[in-house]
Amino acid sequence: MAENALEATASAVREAVGAVTDPELRRPLGELGMIESVTVDGGVAVVGILLTIAGCPMAQRIERDVAAAAASTDGIHEVRVDVGVMTDEQRSELTTRLRGGRTTATTPFTPGSLTRVIAVTSGKGGVGKSTVTANLAVAMANRGLRVGLIDADVHGFSIPGLLGLMDAEGRVLRPTQVDDLALPPVAYGVKVISIGMFLRPGSEDSAVPWRGPMLHRTLEQFLADVFFGDLDVLLIDMPPGTGDAAISVGHLLPHAEILVVTTPQSAAASVAVRSGQLARQLGQRIIGVVETMSPTTLADGSTFEPFGSGGGRAVADRLSTPDWEVRAVASIPFSTALRAGGDAGLPVVAERPADPAARAFAELAASLAVRSRGLAGIKLPLSVA
Repeated sequence: MAENALEATASAVREAVGAVTDPELRRPLGELGMIESVTVDGGVAVVGILLTIAGCPMAQRIERDVAAAAASTDGIHEVRVDVGVMTDEQRSELTTRLRGGRTTATTPFTPGSLTRVIAVTSGKGGVGKSTVTANLAVAMANRGLRVGLIDADVHGFSIPGLLGLMDAEGRVLRPTQVDDLALPPVAYGVKVISIGMFLRPGSEDSAVPWRGPMLHRTLEQFLADVFFGDLDVLLIDMPPGTGDAAISVGHLLPHAEILVVTTPQSAAASVAVRSGQLARQLGQRIIGVVETMSPTTLADGSTFEPFGSGGGRAVADRLSTPDWEVRAVASIPFSTALRAGGDAGLPVVAERPADPAARAFAELAASLAVRSRGLAGIKLPLSVA
């Protein structure tokens, strides 16, 4: 009887620690094969866990969470956690499992995927495209969506800085590598990948002198070799203009929806139309126009509009066709908090949610979150019994 009681307690401990979620992979340790052994003797539980790699940055947190889960089991008054590392074979099995049984890297973001892909583009730089992408991602995550973000602006990457993905010395955080699979850092609930995370430490200010083929290969690797897990939305911060990267994304993600960013100024609006037209030529659908640096109301009640107004509506009108009306879906007003938050890596939607700009991003996220992706043409994982 005593032996049966110990087995039952050990089983309960295994169930408890197996339910602990890996903070990077966002899946239970039991599902990932990270629980090596569980023994119980006289109220003392010894739990053996296997980390994916030596020097895992989340090792202490995993060990702490496992110890707490084991200690919560009835009959356990002491816990010891033995930490080991997966073998090459175990790691290979894990990466295959994470890829859904595929042994080679392929993009999960196919037209049949339930992940909605939204590319944020602009005709020229300096209009706030990356700020829009970063804050929209956080606003969507705040609504409970599972959000990933690819910084495809290889030559002018800024997403890590906007989301505070920096260490104490100001260096961009790097993804954890499990064999050839990269686990993206997470900020404000958003999984993020950027070329800045792969540059040699200390060289983040150096130029990335890559031409089209290198850009295309990098985007392919971001889509295939980065483990985002199950996402509701994948946002892509596009480089400005109509160059190689925009064409590559069009070929790799022809089903991506396009959000065009412009300022009210007519010069910015004119070139923004071109980026939208390229997306349309590549078969992508334009879902709206976001106007940044829009007029704002000052404390004395006057209106501040140094770049004028109406540029977003003008771009939307020019991109509309008889078959598809493009709407101006958001106007982001001038905001000191938005600018300061971007400089400090503190998105305004998270740090100053009452700010007018933050409210505009929240409304944009709400409007995009309810747009149906549809199941037409998607093969569902069903079989006839």
